[in-house]
Amino acid sequence: MALEIIRIPVLSDNYVWLVHEPVSGETMVVDPAVAEPVLAEAEARGWTITQIWNTHWHPDHTGGNAAIREATGCTITGPAAEAERIPTLDRTVTEGDVARLGAIEAHVLDVPAHTAGHIAFHFPAEQVAFVGDTLFAMGCGRLFEGTAAQMFANMRKLEALGDATRIYCAHEYTQSNGRFALTVEPDNAALVARMEQVNAMRERGEPTVPTTIALERATNPFMRAGSVDQLAARRAAKDAA
Repeated sequence: MALEIIRIPVLSDNYVWLVHEPVSGETMVVDPAVAEPVLAEAEARGWTITQIWNTHWHPDHTGGNAAIREATGCTITGPAAEAERIPTLDRTVTEGDVARLGAIEAHVLDVPAHTAGHIAFHFPAEQVAFVGDTLFAMGCGRLFEGTAAQMFANMRKLEALGDATRIYCAHEYTQSNGRFALTVEPDNAALVARMEQVNAMRERGEPTVPTTIALERATNPFMRAGSVDQLAARRAAKDAA
């Protein structure tokens, strides 16, 4: 893989992703909730942050934008549909647009539902996608501003990226997601085995993301939902759990 991707845990369960392209020397931050740990990590590695990419407007994804730009002069890219809610944006993008880190291209995907204008960034050559709060390990984002039909469509769009694609989501929700998934599919052998592994990893204090499309196709009750209605019922049950 040409990109170096570093996980920075912040707040209670957020992950900020620091992404370095060594040929150009460019470094990008995905969804910085806060600035200080991100700037410190980049400095420790001798990297200069040149870009920020936001997937959606929530403050735990954009809260570090202004301070990082003030410190580095970086440019900030985010969803056109949420520009009014992310006043720090320098560039707005939507599906069909391309974002670049050095010479490496990311395709912008529209994935509304968690928020109305949520986007994801897919690096096809790297088989990497940054999906914010749309797809989680064994879960999906709450439907704050969108519908189950939109989330069902998102699952199909992300699934189509291919089994080998690594999915970088923004929260460590895997263990609680897995507990719910087991209530939906208690006899899913792949899910049972994955939860054993996840529980052991969390006991050791290890992160459980990134995940892959293959893992999610096998174990994620929202990606595995057979219809919009089934996804809606599962999301409602998870929200009430």
